[in-house]
Amino acid sequence: MIAYARLAMPRIGVISDTHGLVRPEALRALAGTELIVHAGDVGAPEVLDALRAVAPVVAVRGNNDRGRWARALAETEVVEHAGRTLYVLHDLHELDLDPRAAGFDAVIVGHSHQPRVERRDGVLYLNPGSAGPRRFRLPVCVARLSVNARRLDATIVTLDV
Repeated sequence: MIAYARLAMPRIGVISDTHGLVRPEALRALAGTELIVHAGDVGAPEVLDALRAVAPVVAVRGNNDRGRWARALAETEVVEHAGRTLYVLHDLHELDLDPRAAGFDAVIVGHSHQPRVERRDGVLYLNPGSAGPRRFRLPVCVARLSVNARRLDATIVTLDV
């Protein structure tokens, strides 16, 4: 479990499915966050290096992440931030627990390249979409997550690329 200190206006940047591409638009959209969560399919270690120049990074391994560098990434992570607990994995279909029963406030995923914010049974589910190479006609985006003891809100940020 990774815990982060509580700051005045806690915000987490969420990104996924970069597939080795770090867009300057994504870095600008993530600027000002205290933490960046990458929900897998990173593509190359240089992606994480570029994100770490913006904020500390927690990343999970996606189905396309291979090689020695990728083995260092866990398949799931639990992140505590500003009194909230977030569960991070790449593919929602691999969720093998009840997030509410486990005490998670949010589930962060990637894989589908489809941005989505929804609440189910009191748990926020967030997929930031893909910030990497455009796939089909899907938007290129990231997300911002505002976190504090009273609220947990996600916003999808479509990148102008």
